[in-house]
Amino acid sequence: MTRPTITEREFVVLLDDDHRPVGSADKATVHTADTPLHLAFSCYVRDGAGRVLMTRRALDKTTWPGVWTNSCCGHPAPGEGLEEAVRRRVGQELGLSLTEVLPALPDFRYRAVSAEGLVENEFCPVFWARTDDVPDPDPAEVAEFVWAEWSDLVVAAGHTPWAFSPWAVEQIPLLARLST
Repeated sequence: MTRPTITEREFVVLLDDDHRPVGSADKATVHTADTPLHLAFSCYVRDGAGRVLMTRRALDKTTWPGVWTNSCCGHPAPGEGLEEAVRRRVGQELGLSLTEVLPALPDFRYRAVSAEGLVENEFCPVFWARTDDVPDPDPAEVAEFVWAEWSDLVVAAGHTPWAFSPWAVEQIPLLARLST
């Protein structure tokens, strides 16, 4: 697969407290100590054996560098559908095409403050996806990756939350409850 390029300027969709769009803002300026609520997504990609692709954030990421997280996160562009955004961003970050994208936690919302004082404040629907491809991650986004057994991942996130992104620590037990 030819990797789609990441555009120079990205915009996020700003939301009101009822998760309705109220405008947009440049992604480069929106994440601050007072980040407005905006639309995002998280995606957990599975392979044919049912393993989950976990990624370790690049070491030069502004927030949560070097922590393990879900397969891919991102922000839909204004006017872009969530599934379309998932497919686009997974292609950009991981070099993967997806054979399916399914909603898992459509109402997930979280707020987290990084050690640097930057705030994530996102309405962030969570998706399961599937691929038959071999990851070819963008090193600006992903330091490394691993295919993990779901049961091992649930235990690891529960016992070592400091090694994972705060959104993954919240999402994984919710997803685990859905699959039992």
